[in-house]
Amino acid sequence: MARLDTDRLVDTRNGLISRELFVNKDLYQQELETLFTRAWLFVGHESLIPNPGDYFVSRMGAESVILSRDKAGGIHVLLNTCRHRGMKVCLYDEGNTTHFTCPYHHWSYATDGQLVGVPQYDTLYPGMDRSQWSLIEVAQMANYKGTIWATWDKDAPPFLDYLGAAREHLDLALDCRDGREGGSEAFLGVHKWIIPCNWKLPAENFCGDTYHNPSHRSVDMIGIGPSARSGTKGRRDDELKGAQHVWVSFPAGHGIHSAIQPAMMPYAEAFRDTPVIEEYFRHCYEERQRRLGEKSRLLPFVGTIFPNSSYHGRQPRSICMWHPHGPESTEVWRIFLVDKDAPAEVKDLLRHFYMRYSGPAGMTEQDDMENWNYATAGARGVIARRYPLNYQQSMGAGKDDDPVAGHVSVQITEENSRRFYARWSDYLAGRDWDVLMGRRDGTPRRAAAE
Repeated sequence: MARLDTDRLVDTRNGLISRELFVNKDLYQQELETLFTRAWLFVGHESLIPNPGDYFVSRMGAESVILSRDKAGGIHVLLNTCRHRGMKVCLYDEGNTTHFTCPYHHWSYATDGQLVGVPQYDTLYPGMDRSQWSLIEVAQMANYKGTIWATWDKDAPPFLDYLGAAREHLDLALDCRDGREGGSEAFLGVHKWIIPCNWKLPAENFCGDTYHNPSHRSVDMIGIGPSARSGTKGRRDDELKGAQHVWVSFPAGHGIHSAIQPAMMPYAEAFRDTPVIEEYFRHCYEERQRRLGEKSRLLPFVGTIFPNSSYHGRQPRSICMWHPHGPESTEVWRIFLVDKDAPAEVKDLLRHFYMRYSGPAGMTEQDDMENWNYATAGARGVIARRYPLNYQQSMGAGKDDDPVAGHVSVQITEENSRRFYARWSDYLAGRDWDVLMGRRDGTPRRAAAE
């Protein structure tokens, strides 16, 4: 593998990004070795494994991992490969079991990863210490409000430090609609599909690329939102009317697009096609204001937790994972979220709306996929790769002294994407955690905001 100089490819000072990032096979291999082995990655939601013995097979980079709940209720993230010959020990996407048994030579592992069964152990492996041959477990794991995150790097900072000030924005997708902490659950299973694009394109899109909204014009004209029959056109209801939109980038590479409402803004009617549902969301909104006071002004839109986990905060509320299959192939996973104790009729309405909006058949997401697919294809050509992409939008327009922690812009900006690729370059260059967390600059090729 030829190790490339990523600082040459990512020039955030001048707002130029090489197209090599989206098609180069050597860069993809560097990502697997230096990025996905160190960064904190989203693995799944604990509601996918509610009972002892439950498991859900997920991914970390290109590695298959098992999210499991052992017989005592503990949660584990285990590499899905037998320690004997490397065969997968779990071939199913999800289920319940007492043991993971390799179908090749039948080594068996408990749901906590311990090796518990080796055929003809006494005869063929005299003196072998089975405790040394358990399934490989991640170096660190965190359960944050039901979401499970993990890293292979024992020296990585704790997850909450890694999140930093992006935490309060992620909370907007994970907390209950009425302001209670946590309380979300995955419903509708996990939607999975493969698209011919580089994983970084959807990740940066969810960092806060609002500039691409014209590409959804046809969906806006049709009107698929939950108040469409009542006259509200567009993809969703305008719950953020009157709010100040903010685009925030964070030192660790995270980027979000949120909104700040005027103080104690009255409820903006939504879900008007179904009055019972509308009343539920009105109650949640007013209860959230009562509970959180001034903090209730911050409302969600979208965000990306570096490197490849994104969320949609409300309509439609979900978490996305952009799993790399290669430089030009991404497996997309979307987990839809809802308050666990929401009434059945609310969950049913959201189920229909979410599926119209997102997923492989979702009208809005089909627009996005076409953009990402053609953007990747546009980086293949010999001539095309001689010309970098323009990431100069709103350079110098943000500042660090806003009420919202982070580098904040109140106009559409590509600063979130510039910070994303700056951090991407630092990982591929093998820089230390002080640099990766933005505490120290590792290269002169950074915008002033760094």
